Amino acid sequence: MRSSIGIGTFAEKIAMRIDILTVVPELLESPFNYSILKRAKDKGLAEIFIHNIRDWSTDKHKKVDDYAFSKGAGMVMSIEPIDLAISELKSQREYDEVIFLTPDARQFVQNDANQLSLRKNLILLCGHYKGVDQRVRDNLVTMELSIGDYVLTGGELAAAIVADAIVRLIPGVLSDETSALTDSFQDGLLTPPVYTRPAEYKGWRVPDILLSGNDQLIDDWKHDQAYERTKRIRPDLLGKK
Repeated sequence: MRSSIGIGTFAEKIAMRIDILTVVPELLESPFNYSILKRAKDKGLAEIFIHNIRDWSTDKHKKVDDYAFSKGAGMVMSIEPIDLAISELKSQREYDEVIFLTPDARQFVQNDANQLSLRKNLILLCGHYKGVDQRVRDNLVTMELSIGDYVLTGGELAAAIVADAIVRLIPGVLSDETSALTDSFQDGLLTPPVYTRPAEYKGWRVPDILLSGNDQLIDDWKHDQAYERTKRIRPDLLGKK
């Protein structure tokens, strides 16, 4: 039995299982034990298992990387331990996607989270070092995602972000399930400004329309504000509608 860190509960029916393959499992112990992800775990709606790829290394020193055949700086993650890890997991259950987190992939967006939240079992593979042997990407991975045009030390934080974005959409995780439907990007726009009590603070007032009680006028105002905010901050989103 391979060692892994299981973050979940044994419920009769688990809505989703996510297995994360990493060479630095310690980086992922904390993010899944608080807030929304903890709620999903406690409700038995999601299980997240963190596996150390080194457990599948056949090297006596548990190495999982080697020099690239071509010249260049940096080490490359070896194919064998990754293949053995994925093969063992797949021998136990079917997976909908094997997702590689890497900066040189298409960007992860809200619609990806929406679609993946409908899946049952996912594997997230965290890149590290200079990347993985290309044969992993060609033969073992079914989807590649990036969280942005920048480089992190590894894919662990990216995996935590992707898992968070997915799990919070599972029905029953959020106390108010309609909340996720009004998040930024769900309708192609950023969210409008939001306010709470008090209605006035240091002379700074909440817009009168939000205090009017007229739901239609408030909805129209929110849409207009969302559009203007998107036009100002993220005009690229408007061209995608």
